[in-house]
Amino acid sequence: MEELQIETLQEILKNGGNVIKTRDDRELISFDKDGKVLNTKDCGWLPDTEDSVANNNIFRSRIEPWLTSLFQSEHLSLLCGSGITNAISILAGAGSGTTMGGATFTNYKNEIETAAQESAKASGRENGNIEDQIRTANDLLRGLKILGETDKAQTLEQELNSIVSEFAISILKSEKGIAVAVEEKRENAYRVLVNFLLSFASRTGNKERLNIFTTNYDRLIEIGAELAGIHLMDRFVGTMMPIFRSSRLNLDIHYNPPGIRGEPRYLEGVARLTKLHGSVDWVQNGEEIRRIGLPFGANSIDPYLQAPGLHGADALKLMIYPNSAKDRETSEYPYVELFRDFAASICRPNSTLVTYGYGFADEHINRVIHDMLAIPSTHLVIISYNDPIGRILKFYSESAHKAQMSVLIGNNLGDITNLANDYLPKSAIDRATIRMAELLQHRMGAVSNIDKSTTTVHSDSPITEVSAYTTNTNS
Repeated sequence: MEELQIETLQEILKNGGNVIKTRDDRELISFDKDGKVLNTKDCGWLPDTEDSVANNNIFRSRIEPWLTSLFQSEHLSLLCGSGITNAISILAGAGSGTTMGGATFTNYKNEIETAAQESAKASGRENGNIEDQIRTANDLLRGLKILGETDKAQTLEQELNSIVSEFAISILKSEKGIAVAVEEKRENAYRVLVNFLLSFASRTGNKERLNIFTTNYDRLIEIGAELAGIHLMDRFVGTMMPIFRSSRLNLDIHYNPPGIRGEPRYLEGVARLTKLHGSVDWVQNGEEIRRIGLPFGANSIDPYLQAPGLHGADALKLMIYPNSAKDRETSEYPYVELFRDFAASICRPNSTLVTYGYGFADEHINRVIHDMLAIPSTHLVIISYNDPIGRILKFYSESAHKAQMSVLIGNNLGDITNLANDYLPKSAIDRATIRMAELLQHRMGAVSNIDKSTTTVHSDSPITEVSAYTTNTNS
């Protein structure tokens, strides 16, 4: 894909258009805001590509069966970026979520800004953000301590603590905006979030658990899983103040069916959660990382850091990537463990990774995804409302594995409500529909004779495949 093509697609997205690539599409297919295909030569699945207009039903017939099959991969992972928080916040009427805009330092302002800008450019981003500034300020703080500049180090440390505290408050503020929103809008936002998560987490017990990864510091995934009744498992062990464990134990949840002897069965609705950049409720406590009982949308984090067992923790002890610690070894912990989990989960045969709201701005994550695509049986599904910094289309254009990638970008295809309602599979419903189709097949013969008012079967849906299989086995 040439640079001019990327710019053209960016303009289409800015004007309310959509970009799609699924199944046997060889190129990205773009649609304007009215649903008219713009590169007709690359689109062979509309009946009359010159005049026809794609709508939700056409997109659904193209997308939903494809995602349904991909979601049945042996290994399924979901990577969420800030886009999911922004989407739910807007649905709840709370505006967009926390921004990553830069902070203003008074001490060593120019030095920190210059180094942060260089760090951002090295990562492929045009402008530095607060993460770059915190990382730079931490490095500078360690340097001042090494040089023995105690007074200067103490002044910078106090300012850094204040900036990190304000950043934590902004994260909590985005949570609170959702929690205290108008009831009708809040309930609708939660309903969409629950349906979104259940589409991924409703895997049968004989499939490996869904792996959820997020770069966000907020607890939106956790609150959504709680409302959906999804059991989340992470590296934290304990109840009152869970502690992060380096050993990745194969913990799972089983149950014993009444009246059935033998091995216990896996409980459905269980997922593994990994927060790659840490969380606003993770605190460094001596040599340990603990998760504190910070309510969703709390006004401030300071009162919850005053617990007797936290040994005078302050905002600088929050595990917000890449926050400070006393030495290099500690600053890499626990993030090195989290990224090891990420690589181990997706870099396997028959693995599907779905990204939602992730802008591909983190090179350390992108490198792992590139390695995953080097395995021929893996697949990457990119879903996003837009491409604000141009990194998604750049990642696609530079990849040598385009055949292993599906792309859904735009204000229709990437809208979380449309995804939850139309495009993502409903696993529980799909299984019931397939069983119904099999039953009707035995009773009435061909599925094509079934009253369309009873069930609608697409030519490319999983139901057709099951029905054909049933016919063959009974012939």
